[in-house]
Amino acid sequence: MEQTSSKFNQLPKSWNLVFNLILIVLCVVCIIPIILVYAISFTSEASLSAKGYQFLPSEWSLDAYRYVFRNGDQILQSAYVTIGVTAIGTLFSLLVTALFSYVLSRRDFRYRNVMAFFLFFTMLFNGGLVPSYIVNTNVLHLADTFWILILPYSLSAFNVIILRTFMQQSIETAILEAARIDGAGEWYIFARIVLPLSKPGLATVGLFTLVTYWNDWFLGQLYITNPKLVSLQYMLMKLQSNIDFVTSNATSATNNMLMAQIPAEGARMAILVIVLTPILCAYPFFQKYFVKGLTIGGIKG
Repeated sequence: MEQTSSKFNQLPKSWNLVFNLILIVLCVVCIIPIILVYAISFTSEASLSAKGYQFLPSEWSLDAYRYVFRNGDQILQSAYVTIGVTAIGTLFSLLVTALFSYVLSRRDFRYRNVMAFFLFFTMLFNGGLVPSYIVNTNVLHLADTFWILILPYSLSAFNVIILRTFMQQSIETAILEAARIDGAGEWYIFARIVLPLSKPGLATVGLFTLVTYWNDWFLGQLYITNPKLVSLQYMLMKLQSNIDFVTSNATSATNNMLMAQIPAEGARMAILVIVLTPILCAYPFFQKYFVKGLTIGGIKG
């Protein structure tokens, strides 16, 4: 009976081949623009003006990276801020999300329904930008502090649902009851049993959170005026805005001279490469758990 059911769920070889070809085409479509971005970032501005975008540059150049890294001290300080925010924020967010998800996954928790209500309520309604700005600046006094870059993204209802569902689907209640009978407390069960068994779910949520913290520039624009707390993405965004301003107002002789010194297209692609490369390097470390964590966590529970 099981063999019949297994054969019923299997696709014919021809359809497997078709789906594999479709996935290969999709992968190529996704990878080609990234390769082109890297190639353009190493192409001279004169070559881009004369021959356009090329996968194999006719004239190689590092001018775009020299221009981006011209503010060496600031870009180094911003890189420290971004790495610190991403590392601390991801760990803090994982801890908060795991605690919230664990109590929601426990059917015997007394306040489970109340906490679930507050979680889902925030998915449907939120106070908006102005109230959150007033609370963060006038009530919590977080403006121009390190924590304003961490706390607003520390808890996501979407991530809590994924991790809660993963815990419900993959951790048997009998394991928790056996540990409790052996004398284990709630914190011991959470730290020594629940977290180790939730590695795929934690890795999946961790990747989502890491990308969110790494790519964020909006919080810096809203709350940060201290140059020592400017994140890398916010600094690059301001650099891009300056390039756009000069290129769109290149009417006077001074602006024309300035424009001639700026590798505009190459600098745009160099900024993309700087932002994109760390995430591309981090993704393979999460790949081992990503599919399992997302598929089990995405099941309706």
